[in-house]
Amino acid sequence: MLQYNFKGLSLSYKNSPVEIRERVTLSDKDIEFLITKWKNLEDIQDIFVISTCNRTELYYASDINYQHQLLNDIKNYKKIDFDLSDYFVAFENPEQTTKHLFSVALGLESQVIGDLQIINQVKKSYQISADCNMAGAFLHRLLHSIFFTNKKVTQETAFRSGAASTSYASVELIDDFASQIKNPQLLIVGIGEIGTDVVKNLKDNFEGKVIIINRTLEKSKELAKETNFEYALWEDLEKEIEKADIIVSSVAKNEPLITKELLEKIKIHSYKYFIDLSMPRSIAANVEDISGVILYNIDQIQNKANEALQKRMVAIPDVKAIMNQSLYEFYDWSKEMEISPTIQKLKNSLEQIRQEELDRYAKKISDGEMLLIEQITKNMMQKIIKFPTLQLKAACKRGEADNLIEVLSDLFNLEKNNQEKSWIG
Repeated sequence: MLQYNFKGLSLSYKNSPVEIRERVTLSDKDIEFLITKWKNLEDIQDIFVISTCNRTELYYASDINYQHQLLNDIKNYKKIDFDLSDYFVAFENPEQTTKHLFSVALGLESQVIGDLQIINQVKKSYQISADCNMAGAFLHRLLHSIFFTNKKVTQETAFRSGAASTSYASVELIDDFASQIKNPQLLIVGIGEIGTDVVKNLKDNFEGKVIIINRTLEKSKELAKETNFEYALWEDLEKEIEKADIIVSSVAKNEPLITKELLEKIKIHSYKYFIDLSMPRSIAANVEDISGVILYNIDQIQNKANEALQKRMVAIPDVKAIMNQSLYEFYDWSKEMEISPTIQKLKNSLEQIRQEELDRYAKKISDGEMLLIEQITKNMMQKIIKFPTLQLKAACKRGEADNLIEVLSDLFNLEKNNQEKSWIG
């Protein structure tokens, strides 16, 4: 059983609608501010916060339950007018908390199973905790275990293969098209939920120019600012289509927005790739009658996403097996972490005895003899401590370390010896 008091609080798409999640979402600066505030709480360490469009989660280590305080701080900071405890699920069992963070980071808890972005978001959050000096030995080891496990999952299973959501599948298709074009220009027409997802998934990944166009100009401006892309006026749609190599449309409209007649007015020098993410369709099917026009519709993209999702679903048992093995190894390490202070105290106690005896005879022996005796006594000490260390580690695995720690402490008077050593130093 994991003794470290690791706790968690989770708000996700599973228990909260998007209207709630977007109110609670924290930026990197928000997370940094809150961690800096929380690090002053009594007996708190290893603070880790992750916030995406689908979840906001807090993790911390403490003997004290800070659930009310942490949620209240978020509520006040974000000026929220509802009770966050109605939406956050608490994890107080350290093993349950650790397993949940593993599952989240690997994409097992994602709305789109096997989410490719979540591990990068975890790495970014880890960096914030480290920068704020709130990532101790436990959190460092836990997250590096997660990163190693994620790499193993990627290499040994099909859990990361293909794009399993419409927006990811669209981005994958866009990347395929763009790789064939020098300095590609991409036009995003309409930024409802799916259009916005596509734009955000292109951020930091697309090698080329991206133009956003939407009926509501302010929405285009806002998303362009957030992603460092450009925007254009709705009235310039025809002109922007002519300039673009790849056009993605997700406009809600009963009749096609982009028609064969419209494209016949436009010069097409080589190829234009169209991706229609709308239902009803916003690009007329007969545009492919025009030379150089290639069209993909929502059904083709969803079929591609469904195939990838099916592969990921089949891989879940393998992913869980890899995760459970990593958890077992991490729990073993964490148990040994509990005994490391006792081992260190024992080493200090023996070293103190060794030094006292060497000091007693230092004046009676030569420098050469002293070097030899130093080496002999160090080797003896290492052999003496080896067996208790092995016994402690074995006791940890049996869940019996506390008894052996108590025996060793009494036998070698570890608490008194280490207090004296600390006072003398």
